[in-house]
Amino acid sequence: MKDLARHGPHIDTRMPVATTRLEQLQIIKLLQCVRLEDRPQIEKMTMQGIPSLINYSEPNQGESVLHLAAVTNNEELVKFLLGLGAHPNVQDFEGRTPVMRAAEYGHDTTMEVLAKAGADMKIVDKNGRGILFYCICPTQRHTHCLEIALQHGAPVNNKAHDGKPVLTVACSTATENEEMCIKLLEKGADPNIKHELMGTTPLMEAAGAGSAAVVRCILQKGGDVNAVDRKGHHAAHRAATGGFFDVLKVMAAFGADFNQVASDGNTPIHYAARGGHDSCCKFLAQRGCPPKLKNSDGMTPRAIAKEAGSKASGKELRKAENAYAKYSKPGMKNPNAPWMVFLYDWCVERQDDLIAEFSKLYTGDDEKDYKVNKEDFIQVLKRLKAPIPDDDHMKKLVTEHDKTREGVIDTKVFLSGKQFLSKTYLMSSYEPKSKKKKKGGKKGRKKGGKTKIYVPICTLPEGPRMPGGAPPAHLIPRATHWTDTGRFDRDHPPQHPLQDDSWWYLQHPQKTYINISEAAKLGDIESLKQAFQNNYPVDTRDKYFKTPLMCAAAHGHIEITKYLLEMGASVNAVDNFRWTPLHHACHGGQVDVVTTLVSAGADIDAQTMNGATPLMRAIECSNEPIVSFLIEQGVNMRKENKKEHNALDTAKEWADPRVLSIVQAKFDSLPAPKKKKGGRAAKKSPATRPQTVPPIPYGKGDGPDGGKKSPELGKVKDMVPEFMPPLQTPPPRSADRRSSVIRVQSSMAGRIEEREDIQYEPKKVWTNQPTKDELLLKKDTERTRWGYELDFPNYKPPFQKNIASRVELFGGPED
Repeated sequence: MKDLARHGPHIDTRMPVATTRLEQLQIIKLLQCVRLEDRPQIEKMTMQGIPSLINYSEPNQGESVLHLAAVTNNEELVKFLLGLGAHPNVQDFEGRTPVMRAAEYGHDTTMEVLAKAGADMKIVDKNGRGILFYCICPTQRHTHCLEIALQHGAPVNNKAHDGKPVLTVACSTATENEEMCIKLLEKGADPNIKHELMGTTPLMEAAGAGSAAVVRCILQKGGDVNAVDRKGHHAAHRAATGGFFDVLKVMAAFGADFNQVASDGNTPIHYAARGGHDSCCKFLAQRGCPPKLKNSDGMTPRAIAKEAGSKASGKELRKAENAYAKYSKPGMKNPNAPWMVFLYDWCVERQDDLIAEFSKLYTGDDEKDYKVNKEDFIQVLKRLKAPIPDDDHMKKLVTEHDKTREGVIDTKVFLSGKQFLSKTYLMSSYEPKSKKKKKGGKKGRKKGGKTKIYVPICTLPEGPRMPGGAPPAHLIPRATHWTDTGRFDRDHPPQHPLQDDSWWYLQHPQKTYINISEAAKLGDIESLKQAFQNNYPVDTRDKYFKTPLMCAAAHGHIEITKYLLEMGASVNAVDNFRWTPLHHACHGGQVDVVTTLVSAGADIDAQTMNGATPLMRAIECSNEPIVSFLIEQGVNMRKENKKEHNALDTAKEWADPRVLSIVQAKFDSLPAPKKKKGGRAAKKSPATRPQTVPPIPYGKGDGPDGGKKSPELGKVKDMVPEFMPPLQTPPPRSADRRSSVIRVQSSMAGRIEEREDIQYEPKKVWTNQPTKDELLLKKDTERTRWGYELDFPNYKPPFQKNIASRVELFGGPED
């Protein structure tokens, strides 16, 4: 292995391919031994087989034993094969080396072993792609693989045969691979490298992906902000298409020229208008993009916005056209000079650097005094290379901020831009406006106020114990699997019940209990089966008033859900917030669980305490399959919650564009609601609700037996139904109370010969244990249902994932 590590890329990596019958049989046998990790057989075949068998490639895909070990992520086996003389740079028929295969699957530990063994990171496959192409994937392991490849000399400016550079490929998914793109740039990747066929640059790809951090890094490394591709498209065209306002801000701070006309006559503002991005339209028009220019189809941006149905964009473009026409007249001059706008954008981008420099020069002792001397102010701007054309413009800027001629400048006012720009050009004008409360008005009760939802304080009684002195029904015995592990395991169970006699000589485990809802949540089906066999109620509630079916549905356990339904679990039971199992399933985000509950008779229009339906819970998770399924089942789309929001209003607040389009399409297809003619609407009769939530407890002196009761609590009590009936204890066994003598005499008189029962009952029954293959299959199934991120520590369920994505969309959580 040391000899292999000493050699570099000059070694010929074309290894022999098995062609003869003997070679094919031996290499196939060796590959099978590698799959089974049969090390003695591998060593035997390597020593006694054909020469250099360990470096042979199979004739179908050219795979060698080291390729196979790298794909299976078995670093110990890789070390073993390298010790037997396996070449780390062997290539298959696609030109891929073992280290490429390890990087493709994110096997960082295996890749590190191969790198230490001398794997060449400069080898390319038959398509010209180096190892860095195989590292581009949005996972932490692939990021670690990229770091290993860069540490061992992988070329950062590698281009495939189709002319696509690796940095361009990484920047095309920059929002998911921000860390990778930045690492490539820090290691010396050319920020201006172009796609040889299309002429696109990494900046264009990053702008199209919407990653402001990668765009900033590219421009800081010297990227050309005004580069165009073969069709004349600028990076601003791509940013405007996606409505990425932050990307446009960064580009403006680095001097981007937004007056770019593509070959089809479109400017960036045309694309922003087509997408309905009103903020981008306003920003581009203020930063030099002409709002009245027509494209090759003869359409202005406002005409495109009108065709797309975007009223907000049309409004901003109409303002831009009026301002453009006003300042285009002879003798009219725009007070917001282009160099001032550029200076303001530059200050916004470098605000932290400016504050750090100015803080060293503050003249006052007060912490709130942000003034500096005029000379120091000029020196800071020159040191940071502020985009001020000449000294005359610098003098004009200083004069604007020192009107009292005291020789000091308030840096806070300068950074705000209010002194030299109009308010409409400032970043504060792009922030959402908060609605101001109207002063005055009529006294008395306000109309349309917030709806008060009375939440009952529900308490669960400790309840009677189960027969035999066992804990209450919500605590069930935990099924503990114990056996002699030296004789039996999950892959080698006993052949019949009497074979496992561990009960006679092993110490018995202590009996433990588990909450029935916790068992459903964790998927402990054996404990549930034993409990129901011992007459435990299937709809037993925990202290949060959740039934096992609710917990199983909320956590997506399809097998537990089906089993509980077979045992007679109530599919329309409600908790203290009136959530049904279908509400929990829609919030959990598994369409198979939702389908099972609906097939079992779940009410698809059930409403919670605040009026939410299962469809609204699915929309809150942005779960497209569940929303489509519920709509197909004929759910009532017009039902409203206590805020008078229907499904469409909920989708506009919570859902992503795909779910919103589905709900919008369904709403558009609904017939208009019929209006009632004349008269007052009849009062709705109160709906009957299932009695599954406990009554409201009263304190001393309150309630029906103790004196006065508040009207609000009375409302809540009327709203909340009564609790479940008491637990049913199993019927006592019938016992023959006659004495043994009388029983013997009666049997002798009747000439009935009693036979002794010789049936043997095993002391312990083998619990059904899934085999290793079944566990792997279950793990693969769970990844398919929940996504590949399930195995990582930062995994989030559907609802939390949707919340996190929307928080990031609005700027991230506040510190």
